[in-house]
Parts: sequence; structure tokens; C-alpha cells
Amino acid sequence: MTEIPGNPLLLERQVCFALALANRSVLRVYRRLLEPLGLTHPQYLVMLALWQHAPLPVKDIGGLLQLDSATLSPMLKRLESDGVIERRRSDDDERSVEIHLTQTGTALREQALAIPPQVVDALGGDLALLEELHTVLTKVNAAAVAAETPGSRDAGR
Repeated sequence: MTEIPGNPLLLERQVCFALALANRSVLRVYRRLLEPLGLTHPQYLVMLALWQHAPLPVKDIGGLLQLDSATLSPMLKRLESDGVIERRRSDDDERSVEIHLTQTGTALREQALAIPPQVVDALGGDLALLEELHTVLTKVNAAAVAAETPGSRDAGR
């Protein structure tokens, strides 16, 4: 086990605390920018996946976003009632539901193109720093997911 010098229980030294603060602060920025589009941040993530890969089975959206169906289903219902997606049974497997973009959902992409540069500006305008942060957070997430996986090096500790 790695030894942490000094007091390892100081609040300001906790990774979880720094992540929680950053998460809330960054999501406030997104919330303000997404409100005119009529999207919440989780809905925006669904739409990003669909703008990149549509149509997608619900199961694949859940996998991409690391969300379970209990979280994803109400979000998809809301997006469908807002007219930006539609759910259809797969032609190949009627047990599978595919999510398709509507014309409104496809058109919303044009408005959403303004979001990433506005986020960069709101967070200080240092794109290289944000790209580095993305890389680090992606590694942290992968390590955390691996630590939850049975048989991983940290399982059973």
C-alpha cells in the first residue's frame, strides 16, 4: 500500500473532495449554457453519443455513458417527449430498442456546436490544460472502474 506523507485525512488533500467541487462547478457552467437548448447535462451526454453514432441501442448508450437503464430510461422518455429522439424496436432483434434522432434532434446539433468553445472560455480559455485534464480524468476513471472489477489487483482489499 502506498504511504501518504503528512496527514492523509485533510479535507483539502482528498481526491474525492477536489473531484466533487470541480464536478459541481463545471456542471453549473454546462447547466447555464445548455438551458437555452432545453437540455440537462445528462441529456446533453446522450445527445452527444447519438450525434456521433445514431441510431444506437439503449444498451449501447448505457455502456458509452456508464449509466444503468434505471437512470437512462427516464431521460430517454423525456428526450422523446421533447421531440429530439424516437425509440424503435430493432428490426434484427425485437427485444432491443434503438434510439434514433428526429429532425429536431439532428438540428439541435448545430446549436450545440457553440457549447464546447463556450465551456473552454468559461473555464479560463486554456484548451491545452483542459485536454490534459481530460486525459488525466479518463485514466482516473479507468483505474476506478478497474478497481471495482472482480479479480482486479485491488479486489478484496
